[in-house]
Amino acid sequence: MRQFTAVVNPTAGGSTAAATLLQVARLLREAGAGLDTEYSNSLAHAQDIARRAGEQGRIVLAVGGDGITGGIGGALSGTGTVFGIVPAGRGNDFARALDLPSEPAALADILLRARPRPVDTIEVESAVHRRTVVLGSVYAGVDALANRHANHARLLRGSASYYAGGLRAVTTWRPADYRVTVDGAEHHHRGYTVVAANSPYYGSGRQIAPGARVDDGLLHVVMIREAPRRLFFTLMNELRTGAHVRRPEVRVLRARELRIEATRPVPYGADGEVEATLPVTVRVRPGDLPVLYRPADPA
Repeated sequence: MRQFTAVVNPTAGGSTAAATLLQVARLLREAGAGLDTEYSNSLAHAQDIARRAGEQGRIVLAVGGDGITGGIGGALSGTGTVFGIVPAGRGNDFARALDLPSEPAALADILLRARPRPVDTIEVESAVHRRTVVLGSVYAGVDALANRHANHARLLRGSASYYAGGLRAVTTWRPADYRVTVDGAEHHHRGYTVVAANSPYYGSGRQIAPGARVDDGLLHVVMIREAPRRLFFTLMNELRTGAHVRRPEVRVLRARELRIEATRPVPYGADGEVEATLPVTVRVRPGDLPVLYRPADPA
């Protein structure tokens, strides 16, 4: 029977992570699985716990949102440790990309019986983060500023905090001039953002890259160019369905590696946690992390 170590972010989702785990933990133990629970006091602490558990041959569960999911998943990338997710944060975007259920019984069944499947991860390299590995996306521009506002929101939770953060960021954003080098080919771009997406989702369910897959060995590079502010608000609304990619202001490329630079200081982020300033180099690590999930049947 499987042996798990759950690493909990006790502040995720308004302190609901521990409560979410209790329901899943009961089902795992009733099925005969072993489960140890560890509470982290920082992302670095969570990563250390995860590495030690992996070295002991245990399955590591990240309990919380995209920050701890991406941080732990990145730390385990390339180690062979099997990874599972108990979504309990504000965004849960990588769990959404894997179509993981929120209902405890259905989630426990996946953790107990699904076979590990390899997913891609993203290596992020810059002067500040010499080698960081994340799971979902790296975004440089107005969305990084919006995420920063959302992370510091005190009154709003979930998707509302991301939407309010986006509105606040857009009202002050000036289009930036980027140089984006995609697998050696240079592209000049003036606009709002450049996103390197391994997952379709970011910003609490917004489909920034609806065609992205976590297991295809490629990143989807989404570039939203300069447009009237009113149109950009329309684009923000279209992120709910992914319809924005059909607009001429949006360009989507595919890449294994890219470098993003700008002519002025532009913030970038990754998986809701990493905060720094361009330039940054991003590359895919194909099939680098075994994860417990059940892929959707092909249409």
